Amino acid sequence: MEIIKKLKSLWKQLYGNAYEHELSNFIHYIKNFKNNLNISPQPSEWYKDAIVYSLYVDLFNENFVGLRQRLDYIQKLGVNCLWLLPVLDSPMRDAGFDIRNYKKIREELLGLSPEASEEERMTVFKEFIEDAHQRNIRIIFDIAMNHTSEEHPWFVEAKKGKSNPFRDFYIWSANTDLYKDARIIFKGMETSNWEPADDEYFFHRFFSFQPDLNYRNPQVLIEMAKNLLFWLEKGVDGFRADAIPYLWKEDGTNCENLPQTHTIVKFFRATLDFVQPHTLLLAEACQKPIEVVKYFGDGDECNAGYHFPLMPQIYKALALENGEPILYTLSKQVTPEIPDNAQWFTFLRCHDELSLELVYVTEQDRALIHQNYCHDSQWDFRKGEGISARLAELMKRNPDKIALTYSIMLTLPGTPIIYYGDEYGKLNDQAYYEEQIRKTKKDDTRFLVRGKIDWETLENDLENPNSFASQVFHKISKMVNIRKDIKALGRGQIEWLEALKPDGTKNNALLVYIRKTNEERFLIIQNLSSSKQEGRLALQPSSTWKELFDNPLDFDQNLQTFTLKPFEYVWIRM
Repeated sequence: MEIIKKLKSLWKQLYGNAYEHELSNFIHYIKNFKNNLNISPQPSEWYKDAIVYSLYVDLFNENFVGLRQRLDYIQKLGVNCLWLLPVLDSPMRDAGFDIRNYKKIREELLGLSPEASEEERMTVFKEFIEDAHQRNIRIIFDIAMNHTSEEHPWFVEAKKGKSNPFRDFYIWSANTDLYKDARIIFKGMETSNWEPADDEYFFHRFFSFQPDLNYRNPQVLIEMAKNLLFWLEKGVDGFRADAIPYLWKEDGTNCENLPQTHTIVKFFRATLDFVQPHTLLLAEACQKPIEVVKYFGDGDECNAGYHFPLMPQIYKALALENGEPILYTLSKQVTPEIPDNAQWFTFLRCHDELSLELVYVTEQDRALIHQNYCHDSQWDFRKGEGISARLAELMKRNPDKIALTYSIMLTLPGTPIIYYGDEYGKLNDQAYYEEQIRKTKKDDTRFLVRGKIDWETLENDLENPNSFASQVFHKISKMVNIRKDIKALGRGQIEWLEALKPDGTKNNALLVYIRKTNEERFLIIQNLSSSKQEGRLALQPSSTWKELFDNPLDFDQNLQTFTLKPFEYVWIRM
């Protein structure tokens, strides 16, 4: 009953001794919920062994029926966790992050007629979950915790007047004097965090059609916790909690990363731990690691968080042909230690731009990365703040360089995320971009990195070993299938090594490290350069070493100096 005590303590931190009846009812609710739950327990810290594949259901293969039909492909790739980008009911004014109903999947993702019953709709989703689980593929999805759509029934009711019971689910004021230090997140698209409605204003951190929830009202906290439990019962293995740094508002602050926000996240985590331990709660906090690490708490907040700065620093390292930016980013100066049960999630590309926000890079880094990777002026996002391009485009469609970037991500500490299509070198989708401009009336270049998979073309390409798609897929799927069985790459420590040139000076073009647990050790050597590189390690090669791609290191006669081809990588079981 320690977790129940914790829930009571967290509640008191937020609301004092008030609302004890509501808390008592909630505790009674979760006890009954747990007793009636009929799902398999989660393995401890399963997310550390995950390789995540991020996708839009409709763009991947139309709907959940289509996605289910392609689980063989996902299994062949080697991934064991799917991250579903927004799937909950939404008017889709912000790509699904404007949720209209937290307990309903968007109708167009189910492949059913409009007349289908709620039971039929949920059956489609549950059958997909069951099929994925039978293949040992776990499912996580996005859930916006800070705000709803203006079309959510709570807000529809709240607008009816001050006496409406849902009025206090949102933040209202007679003027716009409150929270003046809260920055406007969507500069150029929003001019204020307040929006008029009748004789008052409501508060929003994102778009004006996304009113912020009011967590000072304990009923909001309870209902949002119940929303998580609703999908837990359907078989969902974890949640990407969107926009969590903004949950609590306090006048006179910037309303970000406040202590009460951390208390709320701990409440959600304790609720999940009580009902189904090891359910993943993933923090979507676009902050520096020193801020994100706070969302791990003492191992009692989020299980995982994104390591945003690592992505641009990988690109910087490749541009300079020098591994130092990666070493520095993962040093304790930038990346603090995290609790033993926590994990970083890493990525090369995502559903948005390659972010060059100054939170993650310096002005000099931004200019360098932009110069080396923004190969088309159309890709420029917000005048240098990012690059809207797929990985294959950034790497000038070079299969070896694409594979090298994956080798780096798959062998550095953290749980790697593959963005759908990148595994076969999907290119920017100009047609989809232009279609979305017509539909949304917004010239958002991030649409370039989305777009549908053309399965007929892809399947033909994969059957042709000389095609670009086949070359990329073969390299990446081989790495992924090897990586998923190596515990040391998901859970182990990292030991950095120096490779020396023949003249004894350090060769920074060779990124070298050992990943290790008490049971196993792996030597990773990667050539970041577009030219052949020679290196020497303070290690004596052993006859028991095994190169995992059956491509042994090219050593000289004395087994001291080795040679790597441009963009070559080797993984060695020591």
